Order: sequence, then structure tokens, then C-alpha cells
Amino acid sequence: MDSSIFQGCIPALMTPCREDRSINFEALVKKGTQMMDAGMTGVVYCGSMGDWPLLTDQQRQEGVAKLAEAKIPVVVGTGAQNTQIAVEHAAHAASVGAAGLMVIPRVLSRGKSPAAQRDHFSAILAAAPDLPAVIYNSPYYGFETKADLFFELRREFPSLIGFKEFGGAESLSYAAEQITHTDDDVLLMAGVDTQVYHGFVRCGAVGAITGIGNCLPVEVLKYVALCVAASQGDPEADRFALELSNALTVLSKFDEGPDLVLYYKYLLFLLGDSDYEFQINKTDVLSPSQARYAKKQLEQFQAWWSRWPGKDFSA
Repeated sequence: MDSSIFQGCIPALMTPCREDRSINFEALVKKGTQMMDAGMTGVVYCGSMGDWPLLTDQQRQEGVAKLAEAKIPVVVGTGAQNTQIAVEHAAHAASVGAAGLMVIPRVLSRGKSPAAQRDHFSAILAAAPDLPAVIYNSPYYGFETKADLFFELRREFPSLIGFKEFGGAESLSYAAEQITHTDDDVLLMAGVDTQVYHGFVRCGAVGAITGIGNCLPVEVLKYVALCVAASQGDPEADRFALELSNALTVLSKFDEGPDLVLYYKYLLFLLGDSDYEFQINKTDVLSPSQARYAKKQLEQFQAWWSRWPGKDFSA
């Protein structure tokens, strides 16, 4: 099973909409194309960043299909209200030529039951057996996939080739120690922007799914490249990676909170991308204080980046 789609850096695309809140699929494809042109490995669509709970199933599948039609390697999130709908999204992803699956746990019903989660994961993986897949582990879903369940699933479904960890450093370390170093065919992805350095350098991650990378693709790709070099023992790359991590702290930390999509759409708008001016829900807005804070932090980072010698370091 080819796992290359999960190696490198992958932005989790947000869903652009027009002022009337209709979904702008043309802008979605345009953003995906921009990300690939910047050097990303692929894109994720319909994870938390894609606001999947706010979309109809038809809208989600239309977005996936349009990205695939545009030859953009897309990893599809399977979050859904129930297992049947999640299975339909997985099967649709396979049918339109998606590049992979990000398998999201069962939510709302029996979410804390390992047996229910096993059956949920199994049904999704069975629906798209030829698509490489990673488990999406996140404290926000209220269930933590442990090594025993992961390897029980992997024995039945070889397409399960990795683990995306959205939790903190401790969770990433657990995944590295107990799951992803079993052999070279199981990979780890850092799933939150604040843990990219720890994931690559301390845990052997080979990929990152990024939120802030939608807004600052050049800077985030440099960050990942520095982390890769640092993981191979380059002390100068390690120093620069830590400096860049520190400079990105606030912008990256937006990825951890409930307003992540609001923040990153606003940052894109500030950077001149009018496709991201509006939220799908009209009432989903940053407070004036949040907006001013985000703008100041972006300006501070841009000023720092313009003076930082590390951006010219060849990792």
C-alpha cells in the first residue's frame, strides 16, 4: 500500500463560501491548487477544518469530487453522525479517485465504547479497501485509539497504514512508542500545528497535517523541512526549527481551539484572499478583540520572518 500521500506536509482545507453562505467549490479547488503549487504533498478535506458538521453529505462529496477531478491528491475525512454515512463517504472517496482516508471515530452515540469504535472503523475501512488510511486520534472526539485496537484493525485491513495524532506531546509519544515504530510500514503524522517539532524530532513522524499552512504555506513548508533535517541529526536545522516553532506559537495555537476555522479564514482574508471573508454560519464570527489580536500576531510574525536568517538555510 502506497503511503506517500501521508508523508510531507498536508493542509486541511477550509470550505470557502460566498456572502449568501453558498459553498464556493471553485474557490476550494483554487486553494487546493495553490497549496500543491507551493509544494504540499496533498490536501485534506472534510476534517474539522473543513467544517464537515456544517455541510450536507452532498456538499461534502461534491467538494471531494471536484478536488479529485482537478488531480489534487485529496485525503477525505470520514466524520459523520453515524457509521452508515461515514461508510458512504469512504465509498464515495474511493469511487472518485481520492488519495486516502482520514478515519474519524464514531461520535454522538457510544463514542466511548471500544467495541463500537472497532465496528465503526472496520466498516469504513471495508468500504474503501484500496485507499491508504490513517486513524485520526483526537481528544475532541472523546475516544483515544490505543495500540491493541489499532493492530487488531490492521491485521484485518492492510490499508490502515498510519496514525494521525491531534493530541499533545504525551499522546504523540505514546503513538511513537506503542504503535508507529512497530515496523517501517506504519507511519505517524503530527496532526496539530503546535506539535510538529515534537512529532518529527522526538517521535519519528513523517508527515504533518497543518491549519496555519493554509495561510503561510512557504513558512510552514520550511518549518517541516527544518524538522526533518533536525530529526536526522542536523544541529543547525534543529536550532532554526525551534526558532521558527517559537515564532509561530500563537498562530499555530489557533489550531488547538474551537475557533480555528474562524481564525484561519480571517488570516487568509487579511493576506488578500477574499474567498475566505465569510463563514458558513453567519453568526460564527471572531470578536473584535480576537480579530485585532490575530491581526497583530500575523503582523508580528511577518516582521520577524522578514529578518530571520533561517529562511535562507538549506535544510
